[in-house]
Amino acid sequence: MRSEPALSPPRALGEPLGSGRLRALPEDFDVEELLGFEPAGAGEHVLLQVRKREANTLWVARALARLGACRPLDVGYAGLKDRRAVAVQWFTVPRRGRPAAEWLGRSGEGFEVLAAHAHTRKLPRGALAGNRFRIRVRDFTPQPEAFAARVQAIGAQGVPNYFGPQRFGRDGGNLADLPTDPRALRATQRGFALSAARSLVFNAVLAERVRAGSWAQLQPGDRAILDGGGSHFAVEALDESLRARAECLQIHPTGPLWGRGAPTSSAAVAALEKRIAAGYARECALIEAAGMEQQRRSLRLAVRALRAELSPGAAVLEFELAGGAYATAVLRELGDFDDQPSRT
Repeated sequence: MRSEPALSPPRALGEPLGSGRLRALPEDFDVEELLGFEPAGAGEHVLLQVRKREANTLWVARALARLGACRPLDVGYAGLKDRRAVAVQWFTVPRRGRPAAEWLGRSGEGFEVLAAHAHTRKLPRGALAGNRFRIRVRDFTPQPEAFAARVQAIGAQGVPNYFGPQRFGRDGGNLADLPTDPRALRATQRGFALSAARSLVFNAVLAERVRAGSWAQLQPGDRAILDGGGSHFAVEALDESLRARAECLQIHPTGPLWGRGAPTSSAAVAALEKRIAAGYARECALIEAAGMEQQRRSLRLAVRALRAELSPGAAVLEFELAGGAYATAVLRELGDFDDQPSRT
């Protein structure tokens, strides 16, 4: 299958250490958004910290709009969180003369407002420093020594920054029957289809770098990105300073988020990216026709504040990731995990 390298990409740190179950209960997958800024304390919006359980982000946003007597479009949130989880997430609603304190304790099906602060503006998508995860994997019984070594490697080396399977929809449904003309996409389909097409090309490039062993090493022609940021720069030649910064996870090589024009990489790196993209001509044509520009994304994901422990029949992992990264990228370097809801 042409998309196989992107949808089921190779691992970087070794064979799976075993199998197990994710999200047998919503509490097994706990995530908290890290804003990276303080509430303004004044302004025409209210910044809400909301805990949700088995609730879709868009559903909660609509419920908050009803409570705040505003349009769903007026509700801001930084990112989408899985329904089958417990998530602490941030939203904004227009203040409309209502003090922030009146939002405290408000709740609905599957959610509750934990904190409320006056704020100056609507929360935009992507406005996160990162996410903190606490994940329990059930029925996972790796050898303790191998588990400890793999966890140490993840913390020291990071993991490939793949887009997770949820980006592509159930059974890759967001990629089904993609046209080359974005006008053929339904309004409700457009965003998901374009994101999935872009992610497919990125994952394919990263998969090739993983196979070549170069996903974590800078090469001449790379664009290097600062850890946790969007600023990147050209790597024309390697020196000891760049190698040292890459080794300690301060900077990372990048891959293309496809768009109009040529990749901003050069030399052999650009040649590889163009060759991989040529195998996804339909997806690239759709992205370009939609007017999206070339961007870059880190090929490597640093896993911060990593802690892991084994208990009889389970493993518990805690870690922090930069915004836009997927916990599944970390978990897949440990084992093969069934991500289906409990039937009990």
